[in-house]
Amino acid sequence: MPDVDTPASARTTTTDAAAESKLLPGSAAYRRAILALFAAGTATFLLLYSTQGLLPAISDDLRVSPAQASLTVAMTTAGLAIALIPVSTLSEKYGRTPVMAAAVVSAAVIGLAVPFSPDLTVLVVLRTLQGVALAGLPATAMAYLAEEVSKKAIASAIGLYVAGNSLGGMASRVIAGFVAQFAGWRVALGVLGVLSLGCAVAFILLAPKARHFTPSPISPRALLRTLTGHLRNPLLVRLYLLGLLFMAVFGSVYTVLGYRLTAAPFNLPEGLVGSIFLVYLVGTASSAAAGKLVARLGRRGALYFGIGAVAVGLLLSLADSIAAVLAGLVLITAGFFTGHSVASGAVSHTATSGRAQASALYLTAYYIGNSVGGTVGAAAYHDGGWPAATVVGLAAMVAAAGVTLYGTRAARRATAVG
Repeated sequence: MPDVDTPASARTTTTDAAAESKLLPGSAAYRRAILALFAAGTATFLLLYSTQGLLPAISDDLRVSPAQASLTVAMTTAGLAIALIPVSTLSEKYGRTPVMAAAVVSAAVIGLAVPFSPDLTVLVVLRTLQGVALAGLPATAMAYLAEEVSKKAIASAIGLYVAGNSLGGMASRVIAGFVAQFAGWRVALGVLGVLSLGCAVAFILLAPKARHFTPSPISPRALLRTLTGHLRNPLLVRLYLLGLLFMAVFGSVYTVLGYRLTAAPFNLPEGLVGSIFLVYLVGTASSAAAGKLVARLGRRGALYFGIGAVAVGLLLSLADSIAAVLAGLVLITAGFFTGHSVASGAVSHTATSGRAQASALYLTAYYIGNSVGGTVGAAAYHDGGWPAATVVGLAAMVAAAGVTLYGTRAARRATAVG
């Protein structure tokens, strides 16, 4: 609340000065901030999914099942999901940049230790700690951009940060696959660790000092009140469920895909399997097109479109044809990113207060979906092959369609009452 003794003209001048001091496209400070967060986003997703493309090799070397090997991905995202809200809350007191720097450096250092894991237990523990460390980045990065970048440039700035995420997620699988083919999975993880540490150093050197951050005390009671308020909102809860269900399918498919393609009838080498993850780039295009799709079909129409694309892609992938599998993967990826973009965007639109916490809850559900989907999908594949994993994905999409249909009917009832 402004000081009542301060003249309105002075308050306006102060507000204008603050707005003018924010980062604008074209300035050196803006370029440094974007490059810093691009590097941090790349490092985050290089590490988060570093073992996903290596699961068949890990299974063979450590003599563990697909479900056991999948824990190296599932527990990382579970660690991130559990720690996301408490760790990102630390940035309210200690600052956005210090928390992000600590997160990316500690995660990269752990990444250098991961290749030396003597067994699956140590590997899973280190990967879980890596997920906890990475929890300091996603929500904190969004808050940093909202505070430091001019309002006109926030959308493009966030887009570039997300591009770093996509690049890291894709590069993690592609690089790891090619390196593992010639030098083994441990060397592949070491290479990703070194690359991530380089990104962490780039972030520290490039990130401009925050000029608009104001420290505030951490109030667990106030945080709990905000979170419970969001969880009492039926629409937000439905959006959280949709994020979880879409990510469960995506996590399941990408966790098990390597096992299927390295086995008969395909018998593809690890390097070629890694290159198939370039399909991930489809997500960038479908995310960008999601806004136009919502404008044309409405939010729920776009969700049905995403659900349908994923379901058709899963059915296509059942064929023992590499062309059909690739076409199915394109549809699954496009449908997932469409659903994720629509649901995550609707969270910010729906929450009238505590938007950061509302988004953090969505991300928590999203990463829990990845953990559950990856583990259940791998277990299903171990027991019944790719058709069983496909059933898991289709079940998740049926549930997503049910949630969306319930929302459609609830909206119609509210309109009729109004």
